[in-house]
Amino acid sequence: MTLVLTCVMVAGLAGWFALAKWDQANKVATVASALGAVAAVGVAIWVALRSSPSQAERANSRIRVARTGDATAVGAGSSAITGVRANASDTTSLRVRDTGNAQADDGGNAVSGVRLD
Repeated sequence: MTLVLTCVMVAGLAGWFALAKWDQANKVATVASALGAVAAVGVAIWVALRSSPSQAERANSRIRVARTGDATAVGAGSSAITGVRANASDTTSLRVRDTGNAQADDGGNAVSGVRLD
């Protein structure tokens, strides 16, 4: 709807410029340009403020992991995680599906899915 309205306004302004005298068209073009610039800055600020997540949104954010590959951990202290590793105190919603195989050899640690620390 906004795009259609914008196109109609541009077409109307172009038609008016074609019929108007040069001095009058020049003044209107200057005013229209200034108003358009101010509107563009206002919209940009509005979008920037609207797109930054609030603290509540960040606390309830989601992490989704799907179709991961296989992983192998070899040796003591090594780990293979084919899903997600997160803090247990984190309130993020985790969704893990179709993870690859995780294998551990020689004292390693393997997780296929979610590992909460």
